Amino acid sequence: MTAPHNRALTEDGVSAKTAAALRAAMRRLFDGKPQHTDGRLTKENLRREAHVSRATMNRATPILAEWDNHVGEHGATTPGEARRDDEITQLRRKLAEKTRESMITNRRLEAAAIAIAALHHDNTQLRQELAANGGRVTPLKRHTTR
Repeated sequence: MTAPHNRALTEDGVSAKTAAALRAAMRRLFDGKPQHTDGRLTKENLRREAHVSRATMNRATPILAEWDNHVGEHGATTPGEARRDDEITQLRRKLAEKTRESMITNRRLEAAAIAIAALHHDNTQLRQELAANGGRVTPLKRHTTR
């Protein structure tokens, strides 16, 4: 024989106290201000946050429907997770921009290295020609203007 229920059930299928606890827990989780869980938007966290049993929570079908509707509309990320995801997206954009800048700089450095190598080659040849001529330098005539 089961004991008679001393608590009146609300339209939520649970006592008014339990319904209030579940709704308060839902608000805390949706606002990103959990008190008793890690804040992830899971029904297990809702149950723990409200300090009710799984069976009691499962009897509160209208409240669970509200939960499902909210999670369906807003996603299962908490405000903290959304901020983290936004920050990751911004950091990825910055990384892509810096990578692009680095590639441009590397191309410029490679072009400069090629130019320097060509100049070094020319300089070496000129020095060899100078040595072959006995080190004599042929002066250029000065151009004078009047």
